[in-house]
Amino acid sequence: MKTLSKNICIQRYHSPCGDLLLGTYDHQLCLCNWINEKHKGKVDRRLQKMLQAGYLETTTEIAQEAAKQLDEYFGGKRTTFDVPLLFAGTNFQKRVWQQLLEIPYGATVSYGELAKRLDMPQAVRAVANANGANAISIFAPCHRVIGSDNSLTGYGGGLPAKKYLLELENK
Repeated sequence: MKTLSKNICIQRYHSPCGDLLLGTYDHQLCLCNWINEKHKGKVDRRLQKMLQAGYLETTTEIAQEAAKQLDEYFGGKRTTFDVPLLFAGTNFQKRVWQQLLEIPYGATVSYGELAKRLDMPQAVRAVANANGANAISIFAPCHRVIGSDNSLTGYGGGLPAKKYLLELENK
């Protein structure tokens, strides 16, 4: 059995729409995931496997800064984030997640539009799956991706959290 030499340092963050788990690895934020998520444990297992690291409950400067920026975001004082992010996934997933960073605060795009932006208009389902695998919610704003009919569709933190985030950004 392989020994894990590195840790993903985790800490809880209480938001107005649900509790999040913040995780840092190698001085970068790699996790901002809902504690009560739709697919419990799936993101955690994938992240730990990709980074070959286990969880260690402790705080880091990056996690503290991420929490501070989340406080400002939920307080209506921040529209962008500037903590260093570490995306752990396939090249395709990373392309999708990188594209999420291009969706402006208060705006939404459909899964189809996101697929077009990636020059893959036929890959709507694959884009939706990659969006759902995003481990860095809010910072990589997957909540800004909606159905082609403007409906709120799947979200790891649940549709009430997605609705809350979109309403917060449209105040």
